[in-house]
Parts: sequence; C-alpha cells; structure tokens
Amino acid sequence: MTKPRHPRLSTAAGAPVPDNQHNLTAGKRGAMLLEDVWLFEKMSHLNRELIPERRMHAKGFGAHGHFRTTADISHLTRAKLFAGIGQETPVFVRFSTAAGERAEADATRDVRGFAVKFYTPEGNWDLAGNNTPVFFLREPGKFADLNHVLHRHPRTGRRSNEAKWDFWTRMPEAFHQVTITMSERGIPDGFRHMHGFGSHTFSLISEKGVRTWVKFHWVCQQGIRNLTDEEAARRNGADPDNAGRDLFDAIERGDYPRWKLCIQTMSEEQAQKCPFHPFDLTKVWPHGDYPLQEVGILELNRNPENYFAEVEQAAFNPGAVVPGIGFSPDKMLQARLIFYSDAQHYRLGINHHLIPINKARNSKAGSSFHRDGRMRTDDNAGSTPAYEPNSSGDWQQQPEFTTPPSPTDAFPGRWDFPNTDEDYFGQARALFLLMGAEQRAALFANTARALDGVSKEVVKRHVQHCFSCHPEYGSGVENAIAALHHV
Repeated sequence: MTKPRHPRLSTAAGAPVPDNQHNLTAGKRGAMLLEDVWLFEKMSHLNRELIPERRMHAKGFGAHGHFRTTADISHLTRAKLFAGIGQETPVFVRFSTAAGERAEADATRDVRGFAVKFYTPEGNWDLAGNNTPVFFLREPGKFADLNHVLHRHPRTGRRSNEAKWDFWTRMPEAFHQVTITMSERGIPDGFRHMHGFGSHTFSLISEKGVRTWVKFHWVCQQGIRNLTDEEAARRNGADPDNAGRDLFDAIERGDYPRWKLCIQTMSEEQAQKCPFHPFDLTKVWPHGDYPLQEVGILELNRNPENYFAEVEQAAFNPGAVVPGIGFSPDKMLQARLIFYSDAQHYRLGINHHLIPINKARNSKAGSSFHRDGRMRTDDNAGSTPAYEPNSSGDWQQQPEFTTPPSPTDAFPGRWDFPNTDEDYFGQARALFLLMGAEQRAALFANTARALDGVSKEVVKRHVQHCFSCHPEYGSGVENAIAALHHV
C-alpha cells in the first residue's frame, strides 16, 4: 500500500487533527485546557525523540547498496552469499567517526567506523570494523578506559589531550595505531576515499567442517584521499557535516562508491607456527606472507529515506554471523560479541532486531521462542510454545550447522600475550619505513601538534617510544615539537 502524496494529519490513535495552528484555551485570552490531547501528544513525543547516543561512533552516515561475489571461495566457506560468482546480496553500510559525540565535526583526526550489514539468505551478517587494520588495544578490559580518555574530562567537561596521551604512552601496544592515526591517513577526505577493515581475525568454515582463519579488507576503488590539519579545520568550519554530505551527494548524482572485498587466510597449522600472535588486534598479517584475495565488490547506490529510521536505529553486532563464518580467539572480538549486543539492547531495546533496518530478510527470520518485551511489533510467535523441547516439535535445533571446536588453552586464567608479542614497535617500524619523506614529515608535524599542551613527562614517554620504533622517527618528532614551540 503506497502512502498518499499529501497525507492528512491524524493523532497516534488515528483520529483527525482539525487544527495544528492554535491550541485550546478558555476563551480568546484564557488559560490552556488540559483536554488539548493533540498538544500533549506532540510535546510528549518531542520529550522522548532522542534515544541514547552510542558511546562510540555516535555520529555516522549510511547508505544502501549491494555486494556482488566475484570469486568462488566455496572450498573455504559454506556461507551462501559466497556460493556463486555474480550472486548479489543487499547491504546497508554505516560510516562514522569514533570518539566524538553526535554533533562532532566530520574531519577529525580519529578512527572511522566502517560497518556493513549483509542481508544474506541465511540471516544477517554484520562486519563491523574500522578504516584501520589494527586497534589501540588487545585486552578488552582496557576498552572502557580508552573510551574515558577519548571523551570529556570529568572535571572540565572538555577533551583532555593529557589524559589521551598519558593512557596511550602507558600502553605501548597502542603505538602501531597511534602511528597510523598521526600519519596522513589520520583524517580521511570523507568516507568514500578510505579503506575499510574487519580488523579482527574471524574464521571461515567449509562444508566439510574445516576452519580457516581470515581477515577481511575493503579496498577503496575511488582512490585514497586524506586531509591535512589545516584543510580539515577549513572544511569543518565551512561544513561540519562534510563527510556525510559528500557521501550523500555522490550517490544522489549517480557516482556510486565501490570497494573490493579481499581476504587474507591462514590455516590452523600456519597459525600455530606464526612468529607473532595471529589473534592480536594490534598486529597486521604481512601481505607478503598472507596475500590479499579478491572475493567481491561492494557498491553503495541508494541513500536512506529517513536518517533516524535507517542510520540512527541501525544496530551492528559482530556476533551476528551466518553459517560458514565464525569467530577466533581474538580477545577483543570475544568481548565485542557480548558488549555490542548489550549496547544495542540498552540503546534500542531487546526487540531491536524487529526494526526494519535491522530485520533479517530470509524466510526464517525471527524463528525463535523469544517473547514479549518493549516494541514487539510482530505476532510475538503466535501460539507456538515458548520452550524447547516440546511435544509439538516446534523450534528444532539444527546440529548440521555446528562449528568445529576452537583451539584454546585448557586452563582458565588471566593469561598475558606470549613473550614473542612484546614487540610493540616492529610492525610500526615496518610501516614507517614504507613512508616517503613527505609522509614522514607529515607524521612528525601531526604528532607535534597533537601533543601540544601535554605534560613534559608524557611527551617524553611518547618520544622514547618513537625512538624505540626508529631513530629517525624519534628525532623527527622531537625536532617537530621543538620547532612548534619555537614558533
């Protein structure tokens, strides 16, 4: 049923609204009347229009599109979206800044979220990643601390460079991500001109039950473009929503952005022999050892009709996987499986999966005995029993989709990462050595500006980390700091 072009105004109960211009009063100059139920309905709704803001990735923009498979990897995974070359799967993608609030300017030196929801024949798969292949942390217990230092200081109500750098420099495993953030890649020119990454290690499960470890990469087809601090300041001053506007306008004019989906794979045997911890989120898998393999193309070609309904209410959860795609012992991923789901329950409610943008589109979507709760908008599973096993044979489990046991330590404990992974600077050094002279100069200058106002002790700690990475890195940052203060 199509909506009328000029819908007539009604109350939530469906009654006509005769007058939206004047409120009920006791005479021309009299007091308001409580029987003005339309006024009460409007103001009550206004008071409740805001839902809890995401703690991270609060500001974002999104678009619809499709994913088309370009390579046969059925020998690696039973996932049906990879079943045949040319197969298309509808998707919704949300891009975001990470640390800022909903009113944050787009062009900030920050990580970008890159979250993709695949509406597959077997349910929804959420690949919720970033525009960087690594992260600041590998121990999930420190995630709350990272959030706190990136948000506002409890006394001043302002962002604190001191807190941020104090935390980062006491977590040397963050140095790799800090180097990326302070490099020219730290401020992408909008969302269309950056790569994306699943970042974590996931697993592919074949029809025969064989597991292969995998990393997912979104390779930008528009060309990589970044902004300097000065360009970003001008862009934010002229239009704080510059990245969202660029994405929307490009799609409106038919300039559809695309990314190749590529994978890196590692067998369980290779993982056992890997010289570094393959499930450490602060590490990359070198492309020379684990080359990229193209598997498909993502195209975004339709803007949302309603921002709140489709972008703000979009809920992503790394735990939303489909048969043939699984997890890994990555500690950060394991924790995200729990607290991302919990965040959506808090933000949108226990039935957020029924919101149209989040609802699975396969024929068996919602087949469970979950019942009741706020915002239950379907038939609430009708009269079927709300338990299993039962005499009617409803809610049969599907053992054919069992994943093979995951390799793990036999004894529980608060294990540190192996000694081989105390190399906090090796991969950052490899990245630094790939940079040209101009890129290194930008890294030094960006770091110096970002450290401005930070205490001498914390600055010294970071400079020592830079020297530990590479002597030129250390001296470059040290000289840039001196030049900044001299000016």
